[in-house]
Amino acid sequence: MKKFILIFFLLNSALSFSNTIIVREKDQPQAIQHAINKAHDGDTILIQKGTYRENTININKRVYIKGVGGPVIDGEKKNEILVVNRDGVIIEGLTVTNGGYSSYNDIAAIRLVNVRNVIVRNNVLVNTFFGIYSQHGTNCIIVGNRLTSNAKDELNSANGIHCWKSDSMQILGNTITGHRDGIYFEFVTNSIIKGNNSYDNVRYGLHFMFSNNDTYIGNTFSDNGAGVAVMFSHHVDMLRNKFIDNWGASSYGILLKEISDGTISGNEFRRNSTGVYMEGSNRLAFSKNSFTNNGWALKIQASCDGNSFIHNNFSSNSFDVATNGTLVLSTFDSNYWDKYEGYDLNHNGIGDIPFRPVSVYSMIVERNPTSLMLFRSFMVSLLDKSEKVIPGLTPENLKDDHPKMKPFAWE
Repeated sequence: MKKFILIFFLLNSALSFSNTIIVREKDQPQAIQHAINKAHDGDTILIQKGTYRENTININKRVYIKGVGGPVIDGEKKNEILVVNRDGVIIEGLTVTNGGYSSYNDIAAIRLVNVRNVIVRNNVLVNTFFGIYSQHGTNCIIVGNRLTSNAKDELNSANGIHCWKSDSMQILGNTITGHRDGIYFEFVTNSIIKGNNSYDNVRYGLHFMFSNNDTYIGNTFSDNGAGVAVMFSHHVDMLRNKFIDNWGASSYGILLKEISDGTISGNEFRRNSTGVYMEGSNRLAFSKNSFTNNGWALKIQASCDGNSFIHNNFSSNSFDVATNGTLVLSTFDSNYWDKYEGYDLNHNGIGDIPFRPVSVYSMIVERNPTSLMLFRSFMVSLLDKSEKVIPGLTPENLKDDHPKMKPFAWE
């Protein structure tokens, strides 16, 4: 009972001493920084509607910064705009624009430096270099923000949401466009990326490097220069995402390079040059994914081992599976293939003869891309039909022994 009374007294005391500081456009210059300087931990700073032009604002108090009516903080293309170096800060409802640019420094509109439990939510970032940058952040939440920039090429642009050496991050419900990479993770662990829309970025909608034990779920990645890339990572789960309209010679729905022990389930790969490209990837479980209207649904390099593809739909792809080797160490079973021409005499919904998804023509194209000009020609059709009757060139063990006769219908 005494402990309860003491805790109640401390909480009541903290609340009674918290203040609300109102910042108005007429209070310039450096109105926001002055408000932070005189604030105490736990105070609320309300920034009224208007345009504020300030040098880098250092947030070194545990304060709640809230924009009222969409105030604009204009960095005038000089330096970083907001730098958070105190735990527990909340930034909400601001429009942050015109961040600085540098070819050798990672200048961000909002930077989190060695902090925990920071929340950045429902802000609008316009015309920035790096948007929101977490450096050694822990258990921070970046939610509901809209980041828009005007990147033209990789060299002169930076990432929308960039996390470096961070842990237990939550990247939720943001919209990112016009950056180099929409979302970038490097050395980030135990984190979740959920419900974001990353589109029309110069390179990747999402880019993983050396980041383990993470999950990204329910995101949409569309119209990005090279799609999505997950590299040099392990135990990454990719669930119920959409990879759409990533077209180009080096574009993929998702590029998996040197990753292992992950689950890829419930995703939609639609209208990509290549749905999934795998190199040096091991022990990945693909299930309940749909591959529709892609150039290549899957490209699996010979360096991959121990992957499984079970209960997936393959429909209207130019090529279902391509590989550059004759020995394939991945397993295909119980998938639906719209190119399957077998039969089901016992009407159990499973084809009575195996399906070989690798066409001999796809192997020729893999070795000689210019032969793609013969696509849909009579000679190519004859070549593929002959290979199905008497397999000799395609990988012997790359086959689905239990192909489904009808596509799966998932909720």
